[in-house]
Amino acid sequence: MPTPPPTGPLVTRETLAAQLRDLGVEPGETLLVHSSLSSLGWVCGGSVAVVQALRDALGPDGTLVVPTQTGELSDPAQWSRPPVPREWWETIRAALPLYDPLVTPSRGLGVIPETVRTWPGALRSAHPHTSFAALGPRAAEIVEGHAVDCRLGERSPLARLERLGARVLLLGAGYDSCTSFHLAEYRIPAPLVEVGRPGPHGWEAVTEVSIDSDRFDELGHDFERDRPVVRGKAGAADVRLFPVADAVAYAERWLALHRPREEEF
Repeated sequence: MPTPPPTGPLVTRETLAAQLRDLGVEPGETLLVHSSLSSLGWVCGGSVAVVQALRDALGPDGTLVVPTQTGELSDPAQWSRPPVPREWWETIRAALPLYDPLVTPSRGLGVIPETVRTWPGALRSAHPHTSFAALGPRAAEIVEGHAVDCRLGERSPLARLERLGARVLLLGAGYDSCTSFHLAEYRIPAPLVEVGRPGPHGWEAVTEVSIDSDRFDELGHDFERDRPVVRGKAGAADVRLFPVADAVAYAERWLALHRPREEEF
């Protein structure tokens, strides 16, 4: 059987950059991007063209930020996709490589963040589970000082993005991927969990705030209803554009009201 032709639309670096500008992406701003390459259509040049288009829209003074998480550097007892046999756990804990910002690939976030991570000049934060990569004049300011015991809280790039007036671009991605909502979890009563990971002196456990994105789609629906959110299309992808600070402030109120009390303590 012959391979069927692509269904499109045809997306190029130039057409995507123009659509992003029309949606309101501004030269010189700082943009946290959550993305899905496949949602855009047939992209000439793939993820490289998307990153180029984002940088074109932001201009030389803008800064592009993406999540580059590495959840596989975690306790195998918690793995579910797929789970591994119990008798493997101790061997895996002993053999998992240490997180290296220059080498460790991101996982589960798509090809666009990985393209940014490996782009010449990109900088990446130090947290072994929830790092961010950035390109642009503010990259160092955003990623430096990411505390290794603070996944997505006050000592993470998210808090810096909030202070810098950054915006979130959901490029074919849903609100379930909106990491800004997690910063709100650090500002309301939330349970603590023990997080395991490989460390420089062997397996280590760190106490962290519990984070949970299970209801973020519902939260995002209400946020979009109540707060100004730019909505539109880029290629075939649905696009949302809004300030990090607005998302965090709304999520603080929403989670305090909607999270079941047994999840809070």
